[in-house]
Amino acid sequence: MISTIVWGTGNVGRLAIRAVDAHPALELTAVIVHNPEKVGRDAGDLGGLDRELGIEATADIDAVLAAAPQAVVYAASGDIRPDDALADIARAIRAGAVVVTPALYALYDPVNAPPEMRETVLDAIKDGGGSLFVSGVDPGWGNDVLPLLVSGLGSTVDVVRCQEIFDYSTYDQPDSVRYLVGMGQPMDYEPPMLAATVPTMVWGGQVRLMARALGVELDEVRETLDRRPLEETVTTTTMGDFEKGTQGAVRFEVQGIVDGEARIVIEHVTRIHPSCAPDWPTPPDGVGAHRVIIEGRPRIEVSVEASDEGGNRSAGGNATAVGRLVGAIDWLVEADPGLYDALDVPIRPAIGKLGRKRS
Repeated sequence: MISTIVWGTGNVGRLAIRAVDAHPALELTAVIVHNPEKVGRDAGDLGGLDRELGIEATADIDAVLAAAPQAVVYAASGDIRPDDALADIARAIRAGAVVVTPALYALYDPVNAPPEMRETVLDAIKDGGGSLFVSGVDPGWGNDVLPLLVSGLGSTVDVVRCQEIFDYSTYDQPDSVRYLVGMGQPMDYEPPMLAATVPTMVWGGQVRLMARALGVELDEVRETLDRRPLEETVTTTTMGDFEKGTQGAVRFEVQGIVDGEARIVIEHVTRIHPSCAPDWPTPPDGVGAHRVIIEGRPRIEVSVEASDEGGNRSAGGNATAVGRLVGAIDWLVEADPGLYDALDVPIRPAIGKLGRKRS
């Protein structure tokens, strides 16, 4: 069994605890938390399981890493603390661990990552012999291996488009929804997530990785943004009212430009209510989906609808992303130390998981 720790127990960490516990090759040996109120709580409780795992959460990073875990799922946020996240991850690699994480956007495509970030990771690998694989929770596979796989089914390819389409009305994350994305804010409010260059910072690496896999040179990476106001006040079950005239829908694209045309596109369409921007793309059931569209001969469209935690689509998407990361651990442990990306790390069948339940 591969000794594995989960570092951070928010939305991603909660799912990671469950994924590690369910994986037949992994053994959850520690959980690191930052919130003092979580110290001492059982990992099963923090993971939303219906049983205890006999592992108490700790804030003692030194002690956990001193035990030389073979793998670390780094689930702490890197959104507003990228330097701290990089330092934590380098520390775990120096301890000899394989690290998987969604926290470092720039390393979705390590080849084009900032040199100083690459060097920090490569130095840690040289010193400690660990490895790193970064993949997104949006989910990463929806913006790299799935579109690349589907692109190989056509005789010609004109555009590769990856869509995330979601209704946020049941998404219980008011800070992210209202302030980071700007739902329910006046139309002159500038949401941090939509500020110029931020979408490219987050998703540009995946566009570049796909371009590299497809063997094309990008002229540049562009962004587009459209926002729509609510025509009526709406009430959500989890976050209360969103007033008429405030932002009710957002649509943006991160475009890889080839010979002057947008050929590789990651698109997000987000609403707080289905009535807003009904002319924009909608998911099959009106709730949420990830979609890949290959424009070419033939035209190919694949939609993925994942749900978890009582049917929650956002949790389902996150769970598949976490499954991709946790499922890579045993492959990485067997591979040479290194900095890996989605083109290196295969998605494999659920070996040993079919019908398996943990005691």
